[in-house]
Amino acid sequence: MSTTLEVTPPPVNGIRPIHSAAECTQSAQAVQDALYVLSGKWKLPIIVSLSAGPKRFGELQRLVKGITAKVLSKELKELEMNEFAVRRVYATIPVTVEYELTEYSQSLNSIIEALRDWGIQHRARILGKSKAVG
Repeated sequence: MSTTLEVTPPPVNGIRPIHSAAECTQSAQAVQDALYVLSGKWKLPIIVSLSAGPKRFGELQRLVKGITAKVLSKELKELEMNEFAVRRVYATIPVTVEYELTEYSQSLNSIIEALRDWGIQHRARILGKSKAVG
């Protein structure tokens, strides 16, 4: 009687190999969710601006060059919905509204660092190729 032993390959760089279509789909969906949350031209500049501390709407609009009030409002609402930012309203005259990053937003730090590192490598690779061709 012969027995087949299934050997699972060890993780590579801490990443476990995916074995089934369902696992692959689930993994791809998780990556798509993460990319969706950070997608667009404005999310990262807003997060970076808020990383220095709470900001009022007008301050944010000045710091994030080129963003319109309508787009900033939409992006801030999405950051709130995803629990990366909180909107605080103070009962002053006139009313003061500030936005700040949540503790949960700190979970983005390693992701943003990894994207930055990859972006630097990718840019160098592509620019290196274009210089070699040109």
